[in-house]
Amino acid sequence: MKLSALRSVASVRTTALALTAALSVALLAGTSGTAAADPQQAPSVTSVAKDGRTWHLKVHSAAMDTDISVDVQRPADDSQPAPNLYLLSGLDGGEGTASWQGSTNALDWLSDKPVNVVLPIGGRGSYYTDWLQKDPALGLNKWKTFLTEELPPLLDDTLHSNGLNALAGLSTSGTSVLQLAEAKPGLWKTVAAYSGCAQIADPAGQAFVKLATETWAGGDTKNMYGPSDSPLWAANDPVINAEKLRDTQLYISSGSGIPVTGDVQYYMNGAGAMGAVNLGLGMVIEGAVNQCTHNLKNKLDSLNIPATYQFNPIGTHRWSYWEDALHTSWPLLAQGMGLTQP
Repeated sequence: MKLSALRSVASVRTTALALTAALSVALLAGTSGTAAADPQQAPSVTSVAKDGRTWHLKVHSAAMDTDISVDVQRPADDSQPAPNLYLLSGLDGGEGTASWQGSTNALDWLSDKPVNVVLPIGGRGSYYTDWLQKDPALGLNKWKTFLTEELPPLLDDTLHSNGLNALAGLSTSGTSVLQLAEAKPGLWKTVAAYSGCAQIADPAGQAFVKLATETWAGGDTKNMYGPSDSPLWAANDPVINAEKLRDTQLYISSGSGIPVTGDVQYYMNGAGAMGAVNLGLGMVIEGAVNQCTHNLKNKLDSLNIPATYQFNPIGTHRWSYWEDALHTSWPLLAQGMGLTQP
């Protein structure tokens, strides 16, 4: 056989081998790619356990890739579509007794109201916001996405609600409810913030967030918004972004930090020296959030954005005041949910 012919045969064989190898690689890559890229589970209600009027939901969050517990107190008459009242707990995210369920009679008080009372459980120390990255202590937090994008349509479908919503929170979640309202204007018609520090981007506001998330919850705020000079702090500051609260009905309250006899008895009852420490903390924290709240009022006033304010001349940072604030703010919350007050 001539040399040119041999070269032609060799060339054909080389080409065939190359094509075969390429096809094998493509098939293997396609197979492994399919396995590695299994479709992410979409947000969904994965289970509903009914205990009388209380429904215990498990709601899958695609953003956090986990199931979130959400308790709902249904209205006494659930034959007609009802609005949703979201109640956010404070620092421990409703995971312990420091919650609306464990520290107040709010659910009993709301039991005759024609609303679905929505109580998300989880998010300790998270400020119910979207974190930059997973935290070693507090895990993956994408609560803003969950509460503004994933959960609302699922609740409307599962509860057959009427699409009208109100939102209330206290202490750390008194900040969160304002952030959530700014993130999704119009989702909640009325938002009530009790004893929350609205400013987080300045040194004083950052110190408050770090005290809650780092000192008490054990997380790291660098995983939340980045270092202190990160623009994400300003991007999530309710005072800086107050314009986004326009057209939302607002109820905003705080105490002065000055204790009354009931405060002293609450903190000191059987607590010894630690009671005095906790009393001091309750005074200092409420005094600080009172200043934050006045700063928010000044900003809203400068923008001609109306709000209902309740500045109590007394009061420390504790649940009894927030339960009273829920009662006081109820007419405005009800108005936002399209309810007629007796």
